[in-house]
Amino acid sequence: MSLLTAVLLVGLGLVVGCFGAIIGVGGGFILVPILLLAYPDDDPAIITSISLAVVFFTALSGSLGYARLRRIDYRTGLAFAVATLPGAIVGATATNWLPRQAFDLTFGLLLIAVSIYIATRAGAMGSRRLASLRPSAQRTLTDSAGVTYDYSFNRGLGITISFFVGFIASFLGIGGGIIHVPAMVGLLDFPAHVATATSVFILVFTALAGTAVHIVDGSLAEGWARMIPLAVGVVAGAQIGARLSGRLPAGVIVRLLAVALFVVAIRLIIAGVSG
Repeated sequence: MSLLTAVLLVGLGLVVGCFGAIIGVGGGFILVPILLLAYPDDDPAIITSISLAVVFFTALSGSLGYARLRRIDYRTGLAFAVATLPGAIVGATATNWLPRQAFDLTFGLLLIAVSIYIATRAGAMGSRRLASLRPSAQRTLTDSAGVTYDYSFNRGLGITISFFVGFIASFLGIGGGIIHVPAMVGLLDFPAHVATATSVFILVFTALAGTAVHIVDGSLAEGWARMIPLAVGVVAGAQIGARLSGRLPAGVIVRLLAVALFVVAIRLIIAGVSG
């Protein structure tokens, strides 16, 4: 690998880590399509393995940043993380036997609908709960700036969602935050700032599980050289993103998430149609 390539990968990692930490995702939705374009001859499993490993470093760095801001709901995060692990393992192995094109197309159309819903209701998110989603857990969290968040949510629904998030995250190699944050904000009524911070914390475990599978099956063996400079970039970028997140209104974070969802959806639909 040339020095220029290494520098470009570090720069890409910086952008991925920063934006990913702001909206509570790993940044794989940015990284995967770029790597696919840059390395068209690589097996998709190699690209997915690189992305998941980079997502792990993004999440680890972002979690440290959010820990200093005291916005992580650790109790809920650990419960949701445990629920994602079986799904993450199944998703990582499923890349070898599920029809990828059909999944990409269906899931892409679903994400477009979700992104439009989030964008149009960003200001109302968390203000109205569906009657059928009765809360079973109550949380109170005060961050380093003295802002107190009081919220309640349906724990069973959250755990169920987390399993499927783990599967989708590992299967697509994009991290689970792109699904987890909208679900936590839109269905579970988490405050946006707490949802993004807790999602990043959950991603540490989800991405680690998926990466471990790829290490065992050998998919990451050819991607180490590219993963390292990307990881250097995302570690720095995630710290910047965590700090910037505290200065952005919740509505802005939610709308940024809607845009990210839309971008992911378009990429999946193109992949599904072209495949």
